[in-house]
Amino acid sequence: MASSMAVACYIIVLGISVVGLKGAEAQRAFFVFGDSIVDNGNNNFLATEARADSPPYGIDYPTRKPTGRFSNGYHIPDFISQALGAESTLPYLDPELKGEKLLVGANFASAGVGILNDSGIEFVNIIRTYKQLQYWEEYQQRVNALIGPEQTKTLINEALVLINLGSNDFVNNYYLVPHSPRSRQYNLPDFVKFIISEYKKVLRRLYELGARRVLVAGIGALGCVPGVLITRSTNGECSAEVQRVPTLFNPQLVQIIKELNSEIGSHVFIAVETQQMQMDFIINPQRYGFITSKTACCGEGRFNGIQLCTVTSNLCPNRDLYAFWDAFHPSERACRLIVQQMTSGTQEYMYPMNLSTILALDSKKN
Repeated sequence: MASSMAVACYIIVLGISVVGLKGAEAQRAFFVFGDSIVDNGNNNFLATEARADSPPYGIDYPTRKPTGRFSNGYHIPDFISQALGAESTLPYLDPELKGEKLLVGANFASAGVGILNDSGIEFVNIIRTYKQLQYWEEYQQRVNALIGPEQTKTLINEALVLINLGSNDFVNNYYLVPHSPRSRQYNLPDFVKFIISEYKKVLRRLYELGARRVLVAGIGALGCVPGVLITRSTNGECSAEVQRVPTLFNPQLVQIIKELNSEIGSHVFIAVETQQMQMDFIINPQRYGFITSKTACCGEGRFNGIQLCTVTSNLCPNRDLYAFWDAFHPSERACRLIVQQMTSGTQEYMYPMNLSTILALDSKKN
């Protein structure tokens, strides 16, 4: 989040590196856990308001129809699937996820969820994190019936996993209302420590269930999203208070990843420094081809920062020029840039290694 020629070259180089991953990795399964940043439609099958199943969501998707992704088109998991040379995973609740389609992987993410069960409590009938993990166990039983236990274990152990959690524990919990129960219970640094300790349990459970390569996304630039700017900013500057969240959270996330990897004796968990990726184009949007990183493409009110996008919302004519699609979610183009950094970025963005390195190392093992 140089010159236009330099930027174009930068993007082309990164694009080549993504295309270059295809081939040997095409059969690798991919699993996704988390919240609305990575939900690709599970909530469409649930009685909840946390859904993106109405226009203009999906306006730039190949079908030009809403899919359940909180995006104008593709989102982060789609671009990772493309990097793997595979089709996008289906939502786990989609009835179409059966037979050979199960072998591609599955997306268990659900908009509104957090690390804590009481995060996003205002959304009824979402798939809490513990339930997402239970569904993965159920998935493995279904695949076991299809290809047998030995091949199922191999599929799970060799899969790539992405998990994105944490933002809702603050936006839809700690900061949800003034003097929220959690903010009365903890000051912010102590709440972050508590959240991190709970997240470590989730990551350990992923390992117990067979995950051996897990991309763990940190919290993005939460204080800079349009949905926060509308209530906490006058001139479009990031909220210093809310920006404390990723500043406190992400280094501690890296620390528990180091601890878990040390316990296991392998680089199972990879930290994705989402905040730094977003801050690149938030600080200098023009460098990355955006006209703004403050105002969402779709929404209402100042910065188009009110709630979700609807048919009555303001809608920009060219989504590629906006870093944010709606009040909280990056545009398709911003998602592409984030995955390019995940693919080829330095340790400033991906610790201890980027996706290209992961896939190159793993291809040598197989």
